[in-house]
Amino acid sequence: MNDALYLRAVGIAAAVQPDYSFFLPAVRALARMGRLRLENPVTFLVGENGTGKEMLAREIHLLSPRRNKEMIAVDMGAITESLFESELFGHMKGSFTDAYADRPGKFETANHSTLFLDEIGNLPYHLQAKLLTVLQRRSIVRVGSNQPIPVNIRLICATNRNLSEMVQNNEFREDLLYRINTIHLEIPPLRERPEDILPLAERFIARFCKQYDKALLRLSDAACTKLKAHPWYGNIRELEHAIEKAVIICDGNELPAELFQLPKRAELSRSENNISTEAATLEEMERKMIKKALDTCNGNLSAVAAQLGITRQTLYNKMKKFGL
Repeated sequence: MNDALYLRAVGIAAAVQPDYSFFLPAVRALARMGRLRLENPVTFLVGENGTGKEMLAREIHLLSPRRNKEMIAVDMGAITESLFESELFGHMKGSFTDAYADRPGKFETANHSTLFLDEIGNLPYHLQAKLLTVLQRRSIVRVGSNQPIPVNIRLICATNRNLSEMVQNNEFREDLLYRINTIHLEIPPLRERPEDILPLAERFIARFCKQYDKALLRLSDAACTKLKAHPWYGNIRELEHAIEKAVIICDGNELPAELFQLPKRAELSRSENNISTEAATLEEMERKMIKKALDTCNGNLSAVAAQLGITRQTLYNKMKKFGL
């Protein structure tokens, strides 16, 4: 089997995971071969932002004997250096300011389950040795204690960075890379698997219609064509965001192509932080979409309503609500 297994994420109706049940041929093949049923195979996921690395990690967890316990996910880029040991390994009461009680870390919490370390490439170099030590010894020591605590975890790591290149630049430990790179899975970006766009879109439509208490919507033929033609540089996360906006705005029983105001490449290259700040609330999201349509259509309410897929009365009510 190749070192890098290129995965295809295709929506299925299996009851493995209601919201994100993706059939992954390479993962299923590994499962049939018994590799995913081993007690401690470390799995390393590589893919661009938004390709669904955490969703894949959950799928792997659900295929494993550890599926009866919840998978513990940790964003390595979100943990401050000062709290790294406390968050991952836990601490004892009084070991530092605000340590008012004994507290287990993520490794202990994930004992006999799966620990998912997302964006491991963001872990500072000087902290990588501490992680490597825990992985090799299979035990942790809480901050403020000298007592080793054995941990039995299934480790899955993920990154969107080239760790081999980081090793060459002395930004990532070579021994840690060897330790986490047992089973290497690469997730191709959504633009390289256009046949997956509509199955994913339909799954998101079903979820958001249920979430916002709407009757199940369907995509128009023009919308299907538009979604398949878009490059989706933001991958599954961008598609999910676009579907959610369309479901919120839609006032009929069909999602027309006009509802999908997809950004150009320059806009898509913005960081995830910028994307997340576009709309802090659903109401703000609606307001921005309506205002943009008003500007595009030069205030022609009929054209705006047609573009947004809503009636003139609904548009008028929303404009009144948002003071437009």
